[in-house]
Amino acid sequence: MNKLWDDLKDNMKEWGASAVEKAEEISRVAVAKGEEFTKISKIKIEILQLQKEKSKHYEKLGGLVYHHAQDDNMANFTGNTEFFEIIKQINKIGREIIKKEQNIIEIKKAYGIEDSDIDKNYHYQKDDGLTEEE
Repeated sequence: MNKLWDDLKDNMKEWGASAVEKAEEISRVAVAKGEEFTKISKIKIEILQLQKEKSKHYEKLGGLVYHHAQDDNMANFTGNTEFFEIIKQINKIGREIIKKEQNIIEIKKAYGIEDSDIDKNYHYQKDDGLTEEE
């Protein structure tokens, strides 16, 4: 009976140690993925800000074109520095957005994050009763 009891205690110790190791490993992975989700979210916010800025430039460009077409009867913008400066800014912002999107792809590849993982994390955060402003 003592042998059985000793074997059971030894097995319980091994199982306990194994469970602790597995829990530590899972915790490390969860923390690492959490950090990467945070990085990705931060970059996505930066992309949204750039897209807003780009929209403002499109609006400014539209206003400029409308003004010159309506008031000055101008349809050709060759030599109009303001027009081409706005175009230049729009293109610059577009390149910045592409770089940030590529950065997100690199983070996903490096840490094995799938789009579905991000969607699950997003819905989990959204279902906690908080509004987007909170």
